[in-house]
Amino acid sequence: MSAKVDDFRLNLGGAEYVPIVIGGMGVDISTSELALVAARNGGIGHISDAMSPFVSDRKFDTKYTKAKSLLNRASRDQIDKTSVRFDFGQLYEAQRGYVENTIGRKQGSGAIHINVMEKLQMGSPSETLRTRLEAAMDGGIDGITLSAGLHTSSLRLIKDNPRFHDVNIGIIVSSLRALKIFLRSGKRVDRMPDYVVVEGPLAGGHLGFGEDWAEYRLKDIVVEIINFLRDENLDIPVIPAGGVFTGTDAAEFLQLGAGAVQVATRFTVTEECGLSPRAKQAYFAATEDQVEVSSVSATGYLIRLLKNSPAIGSNIKPQCEPLGYNLDATGNCSYIQAWDNTPVGPDGKKLPVTDKICICYHFSKHNVWTCGHFVYRLKDTTNRLPDGSYQLLPAEHVFNDYRYSTDHEIQLPPLPAAAGSL
Repeated sequence: MSAKVDDFRLNLGGAEYVPIVIGGMGVDISTSELALVAARNGGIGHISDAMSPFVSDRKFDTKYTKAKSLLNRASRDQIDKTSVRFDFGQLYEAQRGYVENTIGRKQGSGAIHINVMEKLQMGSPSETLRTRLEAAMDGGIDGITLSAGLHTSSLRLIKDNPRFHDVNIGIIVSSLRALKIFLRSGKRVDRMPDYVVVEGPLAGGHLGFGEDWAEYRLKDIVVEIINFLRDENLDIPVIPAGGVFTGTDAAEFLQLGAGAVQVATRFTVTEECGLSPRAKQAYFAATEDQVEVSSVSATGYLIRLLKNSPAIGSNIKPQCEPLGYNLDATGNCSYIQAWDNTPVGPDGKKLPVTDKICICYHFSKHNVWTCGHFVYRLKDTTNRLPDGSYQLLPAEHVFNDYRYSTDHEIQLPPLPAAAGSL
């Protein structure tokens, strides 16, 4: 019998974990409930800090989004968004409250981490990033995974926090070059990363690759980074991500020397995932030819998503006053320019914006169906129900399938009682 994930353990920060990490997917796709399942079963779950004030409003009935809209109402009908700002106090409250609520419900021997994206500049890149990182640490988060950027200044921003050397800190990279850059920044503040997530070209969502993404293989990058760290005498666990679809895929990376694997796509169709029911069924029904790597994201990164995502071809007015998470330090976002340059049709309405999407609005509505390359295989992980829909999976079932399966087998969930009796 081939090796299985449960034959291995991840040693991190003096603790031992089942080497399965559920990636941080936003906006609130990786819910607290999903992360808590991983922790309860001895692994590591992520929540995402993408649009945490908005997420707080939805979860806890706070009013941060409305307050920001009122604060910035003067620019509503202008293309110039240089005046749009977040209230740092409210941003801190939202992030800390979200983290404390999640950590307060944690059970089991696992951990809860938060994915923090550098690319969410929010009009004041350094200040908003510092606020989000400080709030997460002060809220008791077990670990922080730095993503969507090189994070050359992120460690410096939080070096005076009392938990700077206590909380686990990791970085997501897609190349050895990016890792070396981050390690140099860590040396300047005497803080090496506790783990490195190596995200390959088959991952879902935003990619750390250019148009030549298909020329790279996750295994090659992982082996290169493992060898580099070994040669440098750096004992830092490497965690592959992107295209790890079966427990056997995961075990093969662990046999190569990886500390754990990060997985996400198979958890998008779980009961605990925050995606809408419509999106979950679209993922199940997806075919391979519907998956594409596109430049429509206003972040500037390529993004893997389904071609039939409702966001594509929308003409929504920029939502910077209530949201505005992608605004840079000068108040710019590529979607604003694309929307402004799109002509008006005969009916007096804007024609579809074809080359960019408003990621703030559409991610908040789960209209951007980001996905891993193997999303089209999800239908093979569950049962087709009599009404033609696909059965959602308990997250614990998926976690245990990764943990215990061998020979690339995937265990289907038991049929619901009503369906089984037909």
